[in-house]
Amino acid sequence: MTKEKRSSKWAFLMYKESAPENYLAILDEMQIPYILSPWHDQDVNTKTGELKKSHKHGALFFESLKSYSQVSELISEKLKGPSHVEVVMSPKGMFNYFTHAENPEKTLYDKDDIESGAGFELDKFLLEQDSGNFMNEVIDIIEEKDITEFEELVYYARDNNYMLLSLIVEHTFFFSKYLDSRRYNPKRKSQDDDKLSNEDINKEK
Repeated sequence: MTKEKRSSKWAFLMYKESAPENYLAILDEMQIPYILSPWHDQDVNTKTGELKKSHKHGALFFESLKSYSQVSELISEKLKGPSHVEVVMSPKGMFNYFTHAENPEKTLYDKDDIESGAGFELDKFLLEQDSGNFMNEVIDIIEEKDITEFEELVYYARDNNYMLLSLIVEHTFFFSKYLDSRRYNPKRKSQDDDKLSNEDINKEK
C-alpha cells in the first residue's frame, strides 16, 4: 500500500492561499534539508483553460527513512499543504518539474526563484541537474577569453563563478584535453603565426 512506502526523499505540494506566510522560517525550524520550486502562478488547466491556483512543489531530504503517513502529517500540520506526498524517484525529473525546463509548451519558471534551506546544497544540486548547460558555458568562456591553460581557467572560475569551479574540478580530464587541443591545433598555430607576423610588420613601419 502507498502509505507503507518509506523513503528519505519526499515530494509535496503547498498552495499560496493556505500556506503560512512564514513558510521558510517553519521549514528552517524543522531542520530538514528542503528545496522549493518557484511559485507556479501561470499554470493553465488544459481542460478548462483557467489558471490553476498558485502553488509550490517542494521536497524534503531526511537523514533516515520516513513513512508516507509521517511525511503527510508533517506537511499537513506545518505547511497546511495537501496530505498527499510522493517519493522522489528522480531529482533531475523533479528539477525539470520545478521549472518546466523540459516542457516548453508550459510556462517556464526561473531557476533563480528556487528556494532552499536547512543545509540543502542548492548550488551543487543545480550544477548536477543542469550540468550540460554549465559545460557549454565553460566552453564559451574558454573561447571568448581565449584561454589555453588549465590554471587560467581555474583562476577565472574562482574569481567570477565559483559554481563553475566545482564543475571544472569534476571534469578536469575533459577540460585539460580540450585546452591541450586548442593550444596545439594547427589552425590556431597558423593564426597565431600570422598575427605575430603582422605585428612585426607594423613595428617595422
